[in-house]
This record gives sequence, C-alpha cells and structure tokens, in this order.
Amino acid sequence: MNQHLAVEARDALRKMREDQVRDGQRVIRLWKRLANYAHKLGDEVWTVQEQECVAALDLKFPESMRVMRLKGMYFEAKENYTKASEMYDRILEGDNTNMFATKRQIAMLKERNKVHEAIEKLNKYLETFMTDFDGWQELCDLYLQIQDYSKAAFCMEELIMSNPHNHLYHQKFAEGGFENLEIARSYFAQACKLNPNNMRAQFGLLLTCSNLATGYSKTKTSSNSKYAVWAAEQVMDKYQASQSKEQLKETKVLELIRKMQDNLFPQSQT
Repeated sequence: MNQHLAVEARDALRKMREDQVRDGQRVIRLWKRLANYAHKLGDEVWTVQEQECVAALDLKFPESMRVMRLKGMYFEAKENYTKASEMYDRILEGDNTNMFATKRQIAMLKERNKVHEAIEKLNKYLETFMTDFDGWQELCDLYLQIQDYSKAAFCMEELIMSNPHNHLYHQKFAEGGFENLEIARSYFAQACKLNPNNMRAQFGLLLTCSNLATGYSKTKTSSNSKYAVWAAEQVMDKYQASQSKEQLKETKVLELIRKMQDNLFPQSQT
C-alpha cells in the first residue's frame, strides 16, 4: 500500500513539474510519501530532490531575495526564462538597484540572442552602476557583436580612463576592429609598455606595424619597420622560452615571423 502511494506521489510531482505548478506545501507532502522509496527513482531522484528543496525554501523564506535569486537561477538552468524573469522582476520590485537581478536579465537576453535588448538594458544599468568595469567590458563586446565600433571604442575609453595602468584595457581597445591602424598601434605599444610579458599585445604590435610599413612616407615606413622587428624579436624570444624543442619543431609560428621579417623588412636584416 505504501509503495502504491509512493508511485502516486512520484507521478503527481512529475505532473506538477510539467504544468509548472507552484505549491510548496503539496510538494513537501508528496515528498514525505516518497522519501523511503527515493532509491527506486533512478536518476529522477535528483530532479525530485531539487523540486523538494526549492519548495522547502519557498515555504521557509517566501519573501527572501536570496531564495528568489536561487529560484531564478533554477529556472534559468531549466531554460524556463519566463519564470526566471518573473523571479528577477520580483526582486527588482523590492530593490530596483539590485545588481544581480538586472545582470541575470541581461544574461538571459544574451542567451536568447536578443543583443539589441541586452544593450539597451545594460546601458540603463550602467547609468546607475558606472563603476562596474565588467559591465563596460560586456557592453563593449555586445557592440562589437553588432559591429558598432565607435560605441565599443567609447566603452573601452571609459575603462582606460578609470584605470589607465591596466594593460588589458589598452590591448582590448587595440583589438577592437577599429579602422585606424595608427591608433591600434599606439594602444598595443602602451599595453606592451605596461606589461612587457603581454605576448598578445606584442604580436598585435607586430601585425599593425607590418601593415603600416607599406604605403607611407619613407620616415614612417622606417619607424614602423623598426617597431615590427622589435615586436617580432620579443614574440620569438618568449615563444622559444615557453615551448619544448618538440613543440617548436611542430609549430609554424616562428617560421611565419621569420618570413615576415625577411619579406617585409629586408633592410632591417643588414
């Protein structure tokens, strides 16, 4: 008889999950019938226990923002974005400056590829939380995604002004897809100056200077060639120091850099 009641409880809990019924007291009652037979549920036991845990939290802390946050994350994991958004809206009704709830809503918009809506909400968020550096970086990435390079550049300029000694900000600005190679070169150079071990910035400096070495006056071509050769030497030294002999034999990076030196800057080899 008890086992029959457990089967009924299992089926009832399944139906509640499928219909998205929110009734914490009933879930707890059904769980009590089922608890002694939980080992017979197989992998479903984890879903049922999760359902019971959320119900218990709902009963004990019905207005707790922390619990609403956990429930929102639970619904996100289930890809039930409508329910998750409801949880975050409830949090924001009680605290319209709640950073977590707003950022989770932005994350859900990104997950559903609603980039323009995510940009709009993130801009509004940054009006209140102007010192959220991660938020500015995220906004920059979203603008890059829609190829709005001027607004992406503005985001990075805000970050650089807030922390001019962060080499990663200078590097990211230079990598942003902006058309002015001279500006990119200057930011790559600054990133290298701030962190001499930033190999990515050094490689970026090599590529920008290589491109700038053609089509300019003799003076500019010469200076860009020198910068490119210097960057190439830095990259080669660091790459050789970080790789084993076997890895160096297999890679084409050093061969590529040497060809760039020979083909683009033959005058620097004399």
